[in-house]
Amino acid sequence: MRSNAVCPPAGRHGEGDGVLRYPAGEAQCLLRGDQARLPQAGTEVPPRQEPQRGRTGKNVVHQLGVSLEDLYNGITRKLALQKNVICAKCEGYGGKRGAVEKCPVCKGRGMQVIVQQIGPGMVQQIQTVCPECKGQGERINPKDRCDNCNGCKVVREKKIIEVHVDKGMKDGQKIVFHGEGDQEPDLEPGDVIIVLDQKDHSVFQRRGHDLVTKMRIQLSEALCGFRKTIETLDNRVLVISSRPGEVIKHGDLKCIYNEGMPVYKSPMDKGSLIIQFLVQFPEHYWLPREKLSLLEALLPPREDVMITDEMDQVDLEDFDPSEQTYRNSGGEAYEEDEEGPRTGVQCQTS
Repeated sequence: MRSNAVCPPAGRHGEGDGVLRYPAGEAQCLLRGDQARLPQAGTEVPPRQEPQRGRTGKNVVHQLGVSLEDLYNGITRKLALQKNVICAKCEGYGGKRGAVEKCPVCKGRGMQVIVQQIGPGMVQQIQTVCPECKGQGERINPKDRCDNCNGCKVVREKKIIEVHVDKGMKDGQKIVFHGEGDQEPDLEPGDVIIVLDQKDHSVFQRRGHDLVTKMRIQLSEALCGFRKTIETLDNRVLVISSRPGEVIKHGDLKCIYNEGMPVYKSPMDKGSLIIQFLVQFPEHYWLPREKLSLLEALLPPREDVMITDEMDQVDLEDFDPSEQTYRNSGGEAYEEDEEGPRTGVQCQTS
C-alpha cells in the first residue's frame, strides 16, 4: 500500500553543529526521497551557510630571516616570490569567450549537497567540492582551452619585492604588501605578509628595547677595578670601567643608558645596554701557601666559628651531578632496617 504521507516543512538547524534536525516522520520522508523541500545541488545553500565575505583572495605568508644587527641598523632586502597572475592571453577566461559553460552537475556553484542520516530523526547536510568542475563552477572544452594557461585562467610569475626592515623592528613583526598575493578571476588579490624571524646572536640578547650581554672578569678586576671594551651592533666601541674601590660581585648587573635597541618609529630613542658580570676565580693552589697570610691580611677578616669536641669533622669533596652512585636501584634515599621500612624520599626519575 502506497503511503500518501506529505513531507512537512523543512526542519531546523541545531545550535552551531551543522545538523538539520527533523521529527521522525519528516526524516523518513527525506530518506524515502520526498526531498521537495531539501536543498539540492545547484540551489541556494541552507541557512547554516556563513555570511559571504568580501571577494578577496588568500594571503601569502613568508618568513624572512634577519640578524640582530639588521633590526638595530635597519636593512632593505629583496625577496623573489612566485605568484599567480591573470593570464594575459585569455584575460582570465581560460579559453575562447563563449566556450566557458556552467557546470551542469553543480549548476555553477562548485559545490554539491549530500544528505546523510546520522540518527533517528536526524539528517545531516554536507557540502562537498563538485568532482566534475573541481569547485570552479565552470568547465571548458579541451579544444577551446587557452594554450598559455591550459584553461587555468592564471599563470605563475616571478615577482621581486623590496622589504624595508626599519630600525627597532622585532622578531615576529609583520610587514604587509597589500594586493601582492595570488590573482584570481573575479577576486581582489590577497596580501603578501612578511614575518621577521630573528636569528640568535652570539653576544647580545634582546629584551624589549634593552640589550643584555654577559662579561667575564677576573677576581683581581672585580676587587681592584677593570677597564673593558664592548663592540656595539653598529660597530662602535664602548669603553667601560669600574669606579675606584667598587667591588663587582658575581652576577652583578650594570647598565649603560641609551645603548640598547632603537625604538621602532622613533630610532633616536634607545633602550639600555645591560651587562651581567661573571667573576672568574683562580684555580686551586694558584698562590704559594706561605703567601696566603699576605693575601688574608688584605681581605676582610674571617668569621670566628666556635668548635667543640662534640662536633664531627668531615671532608668536603667535589660533586659531579652526572654520578648517581649515591642512589640505589630503587631510587630510595634510605634503606630498610630491622624495624621495617623507613619513610624514604623518592627521587624522581625521567
